[in-house]
Amino acid sequence: EAGALAPALQAAQDDIRWADHIVLFFPLWLGDMPAVLKGFLEQVMRPGFAFVRKQGSAVFTEKGLTGRSARVVVTMGMPALVYRWYFRAHSVRALERNVLGFVGIAPVSETLVGNAAGLRAPDATRWLSRMRGLGERAA
Repeated sequence: EAGALAPALQAAQDDIRWADHIVLFFPLWLGDMPAVLKGFLEQVMRPGFAFVRKQGSAVFTEKGLTGRSARVVVTMGMPALVYRWYFRAHSVRALERNVLGFVGIAPVSETLVGNAAGLRAPDATRWLSRMRGLGERAA
């Protein structure tokens, strides 16, 4: 909380502060986001930037990143329907609620890309086109 912020992380905070819409892309790794992404979010979403303590309180009450929306895009080896219905998309929901929502980022949309390793050219082209369209609409 009180340690110096690395210059690369300061640049990331500056970009997040500037952005209206944030997109996170990552592969599902052992049922969750990769550790490097979790570590990045842990360092970038520090008190004083992503949330602020209310004066005289130990409770974090002021969300520092309101006014921004986000999209979470997750690739995975299993069918997306299995992840969504059997596993209830638990790690994506936790990211949306416990990290992005906690700091005021809303709404958060998600895109789950199942069977990503086995995508053939037509399907990969369709996904790229869909992602490009979402990007153009900042959705």
